[in-house]
Amino acid sequence: MMKSIAITLSCCYYCFIQLLSLTTLSAAFAPQSTIIHTHHHSSTTFTHQFSTRQRQQQQKSTTKLHSLKPAALPLMDSGKALARSGELLIDLTSHLDLYGGGLSAAGANIRNCGDCLAQAGASCRMKTATELVIDELREGSDCLREGGDKLVRAKEESMVDGDIVFMEKIDKMIPPMKQASLWLEEVGASILRNESLDVIANHLISTGEALLLLSMTVEVLDEESENGKLSAQRMVYASEQMILAGRELKGEKKEKPKGKSWIKG
Repeated sequence: MMKSIAITLSCCYYCFIQLLSLTTLSAAFAPQSTIIHTHHHSSTTFTHQFSTRQRQQQQKSTTKLHSLKPAALPLMDSGKALARSGELLIDLTSHLDLYGGGLSAAGANIRNCGDCLAQAGASCRMKTATELVIDELREGSDCLREGGDKLVRAKEESMVDGDIVFMEKIDKMIPPMKQASLWLEEVGASILRNESLDVIANHLISTGEALLLLSMTVEVLDEESENGKLSAQRMVYASEQMILAGRELKGEKKEKPKGKSWIKG
């Protein structure tokens, strides 16, 4: 009888040891399975996030290549008008017997800036010409900056000639010329820094406003000269087209004429 009880107890103890061993093994292997599953899930999530981020960057790059296209045509028109304004200003210096001086050199700088703007506008239509646009805008800015220096020389020349009235007229041209140069440089810098279209557009508008102020000073250089008036008119149109380029870049919609108002004027 005692032998049977001993055998039974031994079997129970053996079963208990086996059950305990299985429990320990399950507890040991369970975290590894969880870790493997979690790692696989994290890898899948990371891969998905990376793919999404890559697609967003590609989409952003593609958008950037096409984003300047709305400003292309008005920027070209602005450049052509500004170049013609510079040529007319040079013709004005011939009429005033100042050809070859600082004022005619400033007119040449204005013409060269217009050529740069026209080229920048043409490059805006191409998908991969962003660097060309930046280079042309900065070159145009340098032309206006140099033109401001030439105006300082023209002011000194007028002082030597004793023409105080004309010296004061030239002096009023210098601030808007330098302001237009600074804003135009900001346009190129904003494109280079991948800033928003609204920022770039605002700089274009500010450049146009500076050109408008400059046109007012050109108009009064010689009120009897036709070349002076035409130069100012072309510069006004250049400023208007520059402002339009900024608005087009912003995506502002043009107001359509209501009723038969299109018949007027």
